[in-house]
Amino acid sequence: MTDQLLDYARRYADAFADRGGVAATPLDGLIILRETAPSMLQYAVSKPLVALVLQGSKRVTMGSSTFDFGAGDSLLITTDVPTVSQITAASQILPYYSLVLELSPEIISDLVGEIGPAPIEQERPVRVDPTEDEVAGAALRILRLLDQPAALAVLGRQLVRELHYWLLRSSHGGAIRALGVADSHARRIARAVAILRERYSETVRIEALASAAGMSLSAFHTHFRAITSLTPLQFQKQLRLIEARRRMLALGEAVSNAAYGVGYESVPQFTREYGRLFGQPPARDIRDARGRLNIAA
Repeated sequence: MTDQLLDYARRYADAFADRGGVAATPLDGLIILRETAPSMLQYAVSKPLVALVLQGSKRVTMGSSTFDFGAGDSLLITTDVPTVSQITAASQILPYYSLVLELSPEIISDLVGEIGPAPIEQERPVRVDPTEDEVAGAALRILRLLDQPAALAVLGRQLVRELHYWLLRSSHGGAIRALGVADSHARRIARAVAILRERYSETVRIEALASAAGMSLSAFHTHFRAITSLTPLQFQKQLRLIEARRRMLALGEAVSNAAYGVGYESVPQFTREYGRLFGQPPARDIRDARGRLNIAA
């Protein structure tokens, strides 16, 4: 089954991957990633997702935790957390392939209601486990329909729901279940995170975030850090810095424009905090990143 899954993913990604190695599919939230060489460090604030690695290997770091995983493993991210990732094994002969699905809280909530009570896990937002046969089988049924648009239009949503079901039944199930329980700490903190993502360039009062989460200030601080590994202020700072880096690298914005655009009032402060997160000042980091991209191209 694993070989079949890789074969279908390879054929689709080889045909449709863009320059960034992303092959979008007609199903919302489902993509296939393809890389033909080890990548530079990628900084992002990921939404809840599961990634089934089919070939190659990858490293993901969140806070002080580092996860190394490869073919046959699944990465699960259950909340919006800043991560640093790097593909560590990929080549022209053996590219890196992974199937990535953004998790749907709506589907999970519906399934949780049908499945009934079961334990939930809320305080390990990133984890890696072997991909289970039922999960791989559901993913394979989806990929088999990618070249049959008429069938995919009718069956695609049902198959995505089936994949969510088997993920809930997998070793990841307790963590995924928390996304579908309306009053879970994970869902409450997700409401605050959504505000920070939308208003990352503004000053957002902690009281407003705690209110959105339906928690006292002390409980909010405790659960926010347990779930994201950061304080709300640190989380917003990383959002700003990651967005500034994207603007400079992808849009060519000047350092000062990027700094002011994400909410900084001082370029020197921006430069200091950027260097702490990315390891070097912004101008040098962007120059080096562009150099690596040109070499890869």
